[in-house]
Amino acid sequence: MKVKNILVSQPQPADLERSPYGELCKKFNLNIDFHKFIKVEGISAKEFRRSKGSFQDHTAIILTSRHAVDHFFRMAKELRFEIPDSLKYFCISESTAYYLQKYVQYRKRKIFYGKQNFADLMDVIKKHKDETFLVPSSDIHKQTMFNLLEADKINYTKAVIYKTVASNLSHVEIDKYDMMIFFSPAGIKSLQTNFPEYQQGEKLIAAFGPTTAKAVKEAGMKLNIPAPTHSSPSMTMAIEEFLTKMAKENRRNGRK
Repeated sequence: MKVKNILVSQPQPADLERSPYGELCKKFNLNIDFHKFIKVEGISAKEFRRSKGSFQDHTAIILTSRHAVDHFFRMAKELRFEIPDSLKYFCISESTAYYLQKYVQYRKRKIFYGKQNFADLMDVIKKHKDETFLVPSSDIHKQTMFNLLEADKINYTKAVIYKTVASNLSHVEIDKYDMMIFFSPAGIKSLQTNFPEYQQGEKLIAAFGPTTAKAVKEAGMKLNIPAPTHSSPSMTMAIEEFLTKMAKENRRNGRK
């Protein structure tokens, strides 16, 4: 088959032409569309209380994304919870830490951060084992983070204050795409929610990460392009590798 139209289940890059996707378009004469398959919605204070959630009695907070930051301060306002000046902030990265400036006076707060992943942040958290941590979370989260906290006997409370839901994709002509690219199990769930009668047929599916790959297979579809791999650490590199191989096979078989 010939690949012409590709759907990426994420927002379009700010500068598409200079992005890896832009390079793919030029190299293989592709049409790539971007549609956000999932969105984040806040859980109401009423729903949070119903689940017996509380911000009380915590001396520190772990923030793993900007979503976590936004929804923590939103929920605190809805709960009329006065955030103590003494609260310590432990952020997944420096950029997440600086994002706190949207809500607090950065230099007047105790703020710590890791390099980029949670394992790095754990090195910082372990130096503050006496704290009682609050961990704002989505309804869909990586259990590995909580496994690490428990392995080091960190005193924490998980607070589910936002959720990942399917976007409305009624405007998308799903059958016109020769390839679809997914980055999370939630993206696969959104496909099934929006297009319950979708049949893959000869269409190609690309997926990033083992949990997304598993979701593709559990949905009864064939995974054609997995990433990352040893030779292709990024999704775009895996697609380029696949399309290059396909072009060689087509030439060998006398097809354009």
